[in-house]
Amino acid sequence: MVHEEAETRSRMLVPARRLLAGVSTLLATGAIAYGVMPAKADSHATPPAVVGTLVTTSPDDPNLKWGPCPDIFPKGCEVTVLSGDPANGAADVYLRATAGTKLEGHWHHSPEHVVLVKGKFSVTFDDGRKASLEQGAYTLIPAGLPHSAACEGPEACVIFIGFERPVDALLAASGR
Repeated sequence: MVHEEAETRSRMLVPARRLLAGVSTLLATGAIAYGVMPAKADSHATPPAVVGTLVTTSPDDPNLKWGPCPDIFPKGCEVTVLSGDPANGAADVYLRATAGTKLEGHWHHSPEHVVLVKGKFSVTFDDGRKASLEQGAYTLIPAGLPHSAACEGPEACVIFIGFERPVDALLAASGR
């Protein structure tokens, strides 16, 4: 009886070990594919030359230069560039909207990496899905996906948006 139990446990461990080996291989392959490899404990590689400027800020920084949002958005919407060149390439911006501001249906040629910094903000997509963001929440809006947005709480909203390509905002056909 003891021998049979040991044999059964042994047979059960073989598939589990194979599964674990397969998962380990997939994780390693994914890490290689995305360039994420664990650093060696004794590695002392020289970092590459620094390119760009270190930026540390918050939406309350008095040195930020706020300007109006694109014309398709209402008054009460402002934007400031944190880094990059919004006309020619990738850029990071803050967008600030007064409470109750609604940004009509629009889309962008670039994906948007959005993080809510302050307030309560929602994004509604043309297919009916809605992302309600609380402070610190992230959403990725794919390029070309029409959406509208609103600052929903009693206070102004600030969102961080990372654009991968030049920044634009085009009115969606639905106009929502």
